[in-house]
Amino acid sequence: MKVKAFAKINLGLRILRKREDGYHDIETVFHRINLFDKVEFSTADIISMECDNPEIPIDDNNLCIRAAGLLKLKFRINKGVHIRLQKNIPVGAGLGGGSSDAAAVLLHLPKFWGYEINNSELKEIATRLGSDVSYFLEVGTAYATGRGEKLEYFKLDIPYWILLVYPNVGVSTVWAYKNVNIKSQKKTTNLMNDLIENIHNSEELSNLVTNDFEGIVFKHNEQINNIKTHLKELGAEFSLMSGSGSSVYGFFKTEPDINEALQKFGSKHKIFITEPFFKPII
Repeated sequence: MKVKAFAKINLGLRILRKREDGYHDIETVFHRINLFDKVEFSTADIISMECDNPEIPIDDNNLCIRAAGLLKLKFRINKGVHIRLQKNIPVGAGLGGGSSDAAAVLLHLPKFWGYEINNSELKEIATRLGSDVSYFLEVGTAYATGRGEKLEYFKLDIPYWILLVYPNVGVSTVWAYKNVNIKSQKKTTNLMNDLIENIHNSEELSNLVTNDFEGIVFKHNEQINNIKTHLKELGAEFSLMSGSGSSVYGFFKTEPDINEALQKFGSKHKIFITEPFFKPII
């Protein structure tokens, strides 16, 4: 069995407060793009894994292994599985690749084993694995609050070409949360409403839809800051860093616009393109 695990971008990210448990309350919108890892299951006596990217752990530090282990405990079975991961989503890029891979295991491994599990049970396991794993269990765009696990799915058609640029350097999410400056200003708007109301108004999007991680990340990595600047110079209607970085994306109106940007960026970075109104099948 082979399945796809799609990446996401954050359409805005606000850090509201640090909680007593050490986590942060955030407000963000998750949206999938046309970039995906491939996850393949094959019959095995134990749970094991291989990956074509040597940077990826293939032991209990990998969310796929942990997801399979939790499912095995849930079903109380002795079956195993060998997971082969083809890694296309960059690591440390703010694209949720590890979480998406884990969600693919949760969604499809029960079928591979011949078992059924309901949505609420899947979400309970996903929450144990990570704050944003739950998002990848369902299709569509989602407004996320709390640690990112409280989700409200809504319809958002993005009428732009999305050009995503990865600078071949990663940003540690732990480091970013530790060093981010939490603004004390009171939240007056809702990111979901801001996007729905202004998706065709790039000026308002740029004013309302921001990422609180950009300040600290740009301060410590001028290269990432420069990507956003260059995207705007190349005609992006809107541009933002995804998650805690390091990837940055831009919205472009037409295919010729995005082709011109591609030529000017050259080969120094990894580039990924998503067509307008993209809707993945998971």
